[in-house]
Amino acid sequence: MFTMNKFWERFFYTMTYITQGSSYLSPRAYAILHRMHHAYSDTEKDPHSPHHTKNVFTMMWKTKDIYNQYAHFKQNPEPQFDRDYPVWNFMEKLGDSWASRAGWGILYSLIYIGAYMYLDMPAVLFLLLPIHFVMGPFHGAIVNWSGHKYGYSNYDNHDESKNSLVFDVLMMGELFQNNHHKLPNRANFGAKWFEFDPTYPVIKMLSWMKIIQMRQVKVKA
Repeated sequence: MFTMNKFWERFFYTMTYITQGSSYLSPRAYAILHRMHHAYSDTEKDPHSPHHTKNVFTMMWKTKDIYNQYAHFKQNPEPQFDRDYPVWNFMEKLGDSWASRAGWGILYSLIYIGAYMYLDMPAVLFLLLPIHFVMGPFHGAIVNWSGHKYGYSNYDNHDESKNSLVFDVLMMGELFQNNHHKLPNRANFGAKWFEFDPTYPVIKMLSWMKIIQMRQVKVKA
């Protein structure tokens, strides 16, 4: 959808590490899985389809196994998926190290436990702590499970992709899966007049600020 220079690439690589913390996901490995997901959507070769696993947890586990194969170079991806992605070996090793994941986990515990105690929140909220530690995979599970099971379809994509929400502020536009599978190069995941993708204005702002350069790609609805 867009490109950026090396400085901004490293900046957002670093921000990926900081914001994902203990659930850091390699941009390279994630790009490979995402391309596989589009190419083999809801078939048995799809790395995260809800239609070939028993439940959301087995889907997450299957995705983890495939992700680790590419993240740790245990398997070579198909050539069409193995290109045009950012790589920063230092950040890859740092983010994937157990020392880093444990350090972020301890920091999260101190922040969230301190906040819950200071705000006198119900004790049941402490059960959310494991979700904070694996927010990246948890987010992916919601998008790939709900986005291919629940909702409505604007297009016949020959798969089970759905738009789960009309105003997708929950997953920042990623629950417009039916639109995205039809128009994968379109920066705005909302396709109809009543659909709102909150990430699109951010992309437009970054383009206006010359931080990113939008690709001139023709898309057909």
